[in-house]
Amino acid sequence: MGQTILDLAKNDSNIDIVAQCDLGDGIDAAIKECDVAIDFSNAGAIDEVCRAASKNGKALVIGTTGHSPEQRELIERTAKSLSIVLASNFSVGVNALFALTRRAAKVLGSGFKPEIVETHHTKKKDAPSGTAKTLGEILKQELKVEAPIESIREGDVVGDHTVTFVGPAERLELTHRAGSREIFGSGALRAAKWLVGKSPGLYSMQDVLGISAAK
Repeated sequence: MGQTILDLAKNDSNIDIVAQCDLGDGIDAAIKECDVAIDFSNAGAIDEVCRAASKNGKALVIGTTGHSPEQRELIERTAKSLSIVLASNFSVGVNALFALTRRAAKVLGSGFKPEIVETHHTKKKDAPSGTAKTLGEILKQELKVEAPIESIREGDVVGDHTVTFVGPAERLELTHRAGSREIFGSGALRAAKWLVGKSPGLYSMQDVLGISAAK
């Protein structure tokens, strides 16, 4: 994802990449000159990422998934003094899927049983995916049930997610299929541009797109 973001940024006249870090590199020197830092690394790096961002007063876009409850709490504390966009998926289409899933759950109600299936490439480390977990959280909020999640790891699948609502004599399926990792990179860059000048707080990609649940 880091390389994808770098490649996309080269074609965006409104973005300059002033530094880049790999796991193990010092962050402080790199983060000093930026407006927004983008994190697509490893959940274990979030302590250092939040520390460096707080020290230097820089906004954050966090696309890393698999954070523990304690790490999520750290991000929330950091967002009290910094503006942060945290998203399990930066695809515009996936965030439309989040909004449509919420709407479908409200319309269909408890008479329909929700299910989630996600498929990714064999090298993906976390399961279920962060996107599937977000879909599960939406369904729990709206229907007060824990939706079962099936995780499949096969081939080089970029990312497929399907939410199914099974009712009496009918079923509704909402599916998103990612064809390229570029959709995540372009979404992250869109979030970074949106974040400049925002007040401290924890934002989602749906906030960036103007389709959050509150709108």
